[in-house]
Amino acid sequence: MKAITAKRTFAGIAALGAAALVLAGCAADSTEEAVTEEVEAVEEAVVAEELDFLACAVSDEGSWNDNSFNEAVYDGLVRAETELGVQVAEAESNSAEDFAPNLQAMVDASCDVIFAVGFNLVADVNLAAAANPDVSMVTVDGWSEGNDNLKPVGYKMNQSSYLAGYLAAAYSTSKVVGTYGGLQIDAVTDFMSGYYFGAKAYETETGTPVTVLGWDPMAATGDFWGGFAPNDPTGKSIAASQLEQGADVLFPVGGDQFGAGSEAIKESGVDAVMIGVDKDIAATSPEYADFILTSAEKRMGAATFDIIEDFAVNGNFSGDYYMGDLANEGTDISPFYAFDDKVSQETKDRLAEIKQGIIDGTIDPLS
Repeated sequence: MKAITAKRTFAGIAALGAAALVLAGCAADSTEEAVTEEVEAVEEAVVAEELDFLACAVSDEGSWNDNSFNEAVYDGLVRAETELGVQVAEAESNSAEDFAPNLQAMVDASCDVIFAVGFNLVADVNLAAAANPDVSMVTVDGWSEGNDNLKPVGYKMNQSSYLAGYLAAAYSTSKVVGTYGGLQIDAVTDFMSGYYFGAKAYETETGTPVTVLGWDPMAATGDFWGGFAPNDPTGKSIAASQLEQGADVLFPVGGDQFGAGSEAIKESGVDAVMIGVDKDIAATSPEYADFILTSAEKRMGAATFDIIEDFAVNGNFSGDYYMGDLANEGTDISPFYAFDDKVSQETKDRLAEIKQGIIDGTIDPLS
């Protein structure tokens, strides 16, 4: 790691010296307080400008503006650059063949920390971590194969998805809700299982039957379109099929499928909505806001920023697992925005109770 402390210390001394000179000419306490606050602000700005730390990231296939997990991590990187003053570097992967050379390029750039985004990079980032034990790395939605310098970042997406499933069942007029995924892997089905059990919790509480299309967690069978390309035509066909079967709330899990989903809804003529994934879709993609009831957020941007901040500012990094959940605000559902007046206060209150129950362990989102 580069010499962070010295630069931060000299910046602090310079700012404190400026404070002493200014305050020497100020008599009124109120003036002193105002100047002190101004100097503190200047000090923070100087520290940010001088912080010597290079944070880097390698994307999964797709782009940094995928409106999903790549973009969320990139947002955290940019936030660290803006708020902390770190330098950043990134390598965008167009195919799986790019993973290893992109990771090596970041190693060659002397990055202080390297984020590998997505489970698809797990094998390559573990090999890179083993070959470069002095380089700190992070695997987002991945795992470490015994590398102490590789920090796994994961999320209990079943928790926020349980809330989304309960909300979907409460909102639905047909009491048929659907979900479908990119690939049948744990990072996807964790969303779908939470959604299923949340919808079924509404059924149990109210006595109103709810049908969940697209995923049966007991049988481990469901609807998958076979990848994560944005607005996949096969995913659109699945959405159309579920709408034909009566679904009026859809939960596509696998990146940006909201253009295809909204097209399927419009073409069906069904008064249906979707639930977003990974980001606050109604806010980040306002063109879909009229179709987004809420989103099950995987707040990777916050985790990226927190890891960089703790390392760059405090010098702390370990291979310990970071798990985002409702308790640490690593995941949650988004505001309802245009749909707020269509969600009853009773449902809102119950969602708050369920959230607390999941946090304190009295509610299991996978049962």
